[in-house]
Amino acid sequence: MITYQEILYTARDRVATITLNRPDQLNALTDRTQAEVRHALDQSEKNGTVIGTVLTGAGRGFCAGVDMNALGAMSDAGKRTESDMDALKVSPGNPEQDENYLGSPTYFLGLRKPLIAAVNGACAGLGFSFATFCDLRFMETQAKIVSSFGPRGLIAEHGTSWMLPRLVGPANALDIFWSSRKIEGEEAFRMGWANRLCAPGKAQLEAEAYLRAVAETSAPSSIMMMKRQVYKHLNRELGPAMQESTRWMDDSLARDDFKEGVASFVERRPPAFSALKIEDSD
Repeated sequence: MITYQEILYTARDRVATITLNRPDQLNALTDRTQAEVRHALDQSEKNGTVIGTVLTGAGRGFCAGVDMNALGAMSDAGKRTESDMDALKVSPGNPEQDENYLGSPTYFLGLRKPLIAAVNGACAGLGFSFATFCDLRFMETQAKIVSSFGPRGLIAEHGTSWMLPRLVGPANALDIFWSSRKIEGEEAFRMGWANRLCAPGKAQLEAEAYLRAVAETSAPSSIMMMKRQVYKHLNRELGPAMQESTRWMDDSLARDDFKEGVASFVERRPPAFSALKIEDSD
């Protein structure tokens, strides 16, 4: 049993919550933090009662990016540094080992369950990338996002040059990258980066409530397949995407979840769908 040092992890009422737990450092990410987040997401994937996961931060920030002490070590070494945390090494999601989902935080897209960022405060650098690669973003009005790559002499890192324009369009993406200005909740919502605008202190609660509502109405297998469709088909032409969806649709018609969905509608009762069966990925 792993004891996490830099995050908190809970799973109850169908929803898992990962809280980055370094509030005195505005939840800045270390190698350990990132390894613990990956491990906790693997726990969510394998837990049949969990419909999805919320990622948030303790205290007044979501995540201020990479811990500056870690950045200093990288600068001294002239390269990335890694520490030995073998017990935390897992490969959540991505059963086909799609090369698009092997990096961090791009592996978020290969997870088979929803991942929602509850942005409760400062969200910068790699923390901004983490939130950008979540499936949805619930953002509090007083929270701020900032790319912060340019002021560090860096490029748009961690796959954000691919993902951000798909959320906000190329012009807004370049504005966010070039200016590194702080963008508050309402503007982030207007741009399309934030999917829900929440009152202060409410993002986590609203994100968890959203997932519980989804759990009441939708089959976990359907949720998994729709996430897979969306990300796989972003770069495909309509014809091949349609053909693949048709094959998957034929498969779904033969599953018990389809029979249950029809029966619950006809009988006017809540559906009782099967949990996802996911093998241990350790």
